[in-house]
Amino acid sequence: MRLLRPALAAVVLLALLATPAAAKTVHFGGQTVDVPGSWPVYKLAEHPRMCVRMDRRAVYLGHPGPSQSCPSQAIGRQRAILLEPGAGAGAGASAVGPPAPEAPATSGKEYTGLGFDACAAPSSGAMAAWEDSPYRAVGVYIGGLNRACSQPNLTEEWVSEQVAEGWHLIPTYVGLQAPTSACTSCAKLSPGLASAQGIAAALDAVADAQEIGMGPGSPIYFDMEAYTRTSSATKATLTFLGAWTDQIHALGYTSGVYSSSASGIADLADQVGEDYSLPDDLWFANWNGNRNALDPYIPATAWTAHQRIHQYRGGHDETWGGTTINIDNNFVEGATVGAITAPPPLPPLTVRRVKPDRGTVSVWVRCGWAEGESCPGQIILRTQARLPLRARPGVPTRVVRVGVSKRGFSLAGGRAHTYRVALNERGRPLLARRGFLRAQLLVAIPGARATRAVRLSLRR
Repeated sequence: MRLLRPALAAVVLLALLATPAAAKTVHFGGQTVDVPGSWPVYKLAEHPRMCVRMDRRAVYLGHPGPSQSCPSQAIGRQRAILLEPGAGAGAGASAVGPPAPEAPATSGKEYTGLGFDACAAPSSGAMAAWEDSPYRAVGVYIGGLNRACSQPNLTEEWVSEQVAEGWHLIPTYVGLQAPTSACTSCAKLSPGLASAQGIAAALDAVADAQEIGMGPGSPIYFDMEAYTRTSSATKATLTFLGAWTDQIHALGYTSGVYSSSASGIADLADQVGEDYSLPDDLWFANWNGNRNALDPYIPATAWTAHQRIHQYRGGHDETWGGTTINIDNNFVEGATVGAITAPPPLPPLTVRRVKPDRGTVSVWVRCGWAEGESCPGQIILRTQARLPLRARPGVPTRVVRVGVSKRGFSLAGGRAHTYRVALNERGRPLLARRGFLRAQLLVAIPGARATRAVRLSLRR
């Protein structure tokens, strides 16, 4: 699920407004939108930890904070409107867009151990704080019409950073739900269109995964929330999930399904031995507190080759490293996204203490070459921006990668130094217009490279 752009939001609102007299006009960041008078309006700058719930009828003004306080179990149809400065059609280069897919550094990887999932992907700082927790896997919601929480942290850089730190990611897509779903606010699948809708969901999920650097071979779990098992609902849901699995496989990814043990998992388990496209991995919700991959609804002979995840406890707060997140608990014995296995780069390169300050970044770099050898390198800052298209009327912008800083350096082997990198003539206007920049820091020497995600803020 992607956040509503103002133009699309206005179209959606036509069906939601009860009467013209009930509407009010909201102005923000050069944008204007009409909403029902009963909708609350929140200024995110005044509430940095507010959870931007896209399943609620509300208007959010500003940028979602990196440390949102969200309930782990939020789900539902996209209804809210998020107006971010510079996000309108006339914003030009100040609007930061999604990263362009590159050759990913991640793929499918089995993992056995404890994990957690949260509605909004935690910030890099929160993930670092949880290094001392018992968890090494984290569920992330990559998209889907019924994804409730905004995801300001979930970027290609975030994914790369977390897998490099040893985290295993469980990508989850929250699409159309069963006709008898317990989620009353969710968009439901149509029995007569279930196969086509399952294919469409897989196509969209893979595009979402590729956008954040999760490459072929990665698992994607469809989140099918609990539903009442009737013959028609079961038939439609199984048709949808079978089409999902077939299309996910055709695109080179691994199919997973999350659901309640007593509904979606039970229906899938009944298809074992039948002519049906079963998912590769199951993620079953059974809050019995047992830290294992066993479940009475799943045959002991099925999904046995490290193909299961057990969500054994529902939403609650946990605090590690001084950081509190509302999470569900999982015992993981199945497919996750991890770093592609490769020999360590030589010569070694160490990057620490990356400190953004207004329009500059201070970077501590150490070269592990032998003493006495010259170690040349470069430090690059780059971001994504929407820039005007040329010679294509009707398509105003495109997403491009923009280099906003670059400097060379030369270290002696075994030595370290702190470098200060300033924004260039392309980066300064972007920062001034938007007030902040999410950027990727790349430090490279021959034979090795290191990346970090950074955020630069404009102090007024």
